[in-house]
Amino acid sequence: MRTSILGRTDATVSSIGLGTWQLGADWGDVSDEDARAVLDAAVDSGVTIFDTADVYGDGRSEQLIGRYLHDRPELDVFVATKMGRRLPQEPENYSAANFDAWTRRSLDNLGVDTLDLVQLHCPPTAVYGIDRVFDDLDALVEQGRMRHYGVSVERVDEALAAIARPNVASVQIIVNAFRLKPLDEVLPAAQAAGVGIIARVPLASGLLSGRYTRDTTFAADDHRTYNRQGEAFDVGETFSGVDYAAGVEAAQRFSVLSAEHDLAPATAALAWLTQLPGVSTVIPGARSPEQARENAAAGEVADLPPSFHESVVALYDEYFRATIHERW
Repeated sequence: MRTSILGRTDATVSSIGLGTWQLGADWGDVSDEDARAVLDAAVDSGVTIFDTADVYGDGRSEQLIGRYLHDRPELDVFVATKMGRRLPQEPENYSAANFDAWTRRSLDNLGVDTLDLVQLHCPPTAVYGIDRVFDDLDALVEQGRMRHYGVSVERVDEALAAIARPNVASVQIIVNAFRLKPLDEVLPAAQAAGVGIIARVPLASGLLSGRYTRDTTFAADDHRTYNRQGEAFDVGETFSGVDYAAGVEAAQRFSVLSAEHDLAPATAALAWLTQLPGVSTVIPGARSPEQARENAAAGEVADLPPSFHESVVALYDEYFRATIHERW
């Protein structure tokens, strides 16, 4: 497994991590037993970073991780959590009092004394310009509540604003073969500033696995059913905001490209991301041990040739640049 330093945290993490949104909610039911099997498969395959949030299953994801790591004290896993979505997304709610309450809740859920990394969970754009917010986060570090803080963003301009903040350790952003805008400015800026990049939604909500057709259906409680038009949260979080039918067609083309390099499409999509300059770790989710192992294997793929990257860009230009490049 490739590894890298996660920005200003100075922590060494695996190039493939594990996103755990699906262990809490919004992807259909996952039992505690199945969740533990996924965590086992991930760490046994070399994964050393879990990404979670206080709202995933109203804390269930954090609690599962906390119990799991308590039962396996020999593991050295870096846990990145998030806060800020327990109240309406309004700038005034990003206050010291709320930060205090949210971090205490995550500390209890995870069963730890100090949180490794706390990320603001896609706050409104205005929050990035409020000095007091970052002073309050600095205070929590000084108090020992958290070791580091970062942000999870929706937009490139938000990422650039966060990178300019001196104590932001990492930026989490959607980047995948169907969402290339972060490659233009965000990855170079982060690399220059020493800020880590956590690439989320790396498979475009599963599209890049190549398994879906236009007729594929998802559970009623799966965001790929109920959030296709942004009914519940930013539509960019679901299939990266691309039109589903166009995404299926482009994914078929991506599958052909992957096969030309003797790789499964999901493996190729993840491996390509891990090899982008500036990307610290990639956090695909997994709902089965097999999927967790397959994802982790992408961190061991040999360097892809420049022609692969050129083909990804050409595919993006053909299908998506005109419709989504300026949106996020």
